[in-house]
Amino acid sequence: MLTIHLVVIGDKMPAWVDQGVEEYQKRVRGRMALNLVQVAALKRGKNADIERIVAEEDRKLLAAIPPGCRIIALDRSGKSISTLGMVDRMEQWLQDGEQITMLVGGPEGLSDTLIAEADETWSLSALTFAHPVVRVVLAEQVYRCYSVLEGLPYHR
Repeated sequence: MLTIHLVVIGDKMPAWVDQGVEEYQKRVRGRMALNLVQVAALKRGKNADIERIVAEEDRKLLAAIPPGCRIIALDRSGKSISTLGMVDRMEQWLQDGEQITMLVGGPEGLSDTLIAEADETWSLSALTFAHPVVRVVLAEQVYRCYSVLEGLPYHR
């Protein structure tokens, strides 16, 4: 079974975000699963040491990754991937028995160090999205790819 872990900074989201992610989690079943792991964001005050905060959040993200996972960092500098390209990747992960973690950083994103450690770096878009939106978009795309692989009519 392929499990895709969305490991994200931020654990206090609006209800619509939690409901959106939960809806797509319920739809992904059988030979795949979608798991959301939320890591608390550190407080950012007026004179916060942002570099230290990002480094600490990176450390917490890394600690939340299940052992043996392929790591995909989400960053605007990453490779653009289409839905059907993601379907191809998921099909390969299913065949290879790989487990996947997708990392989403806090407001400042992920550090260059963490991005360099990742197996792959993807960009969702050239646009900048609010972090709550990113997790819903990722969950929806995982479900969309799942529906293609399972022959469901969702992706038309």
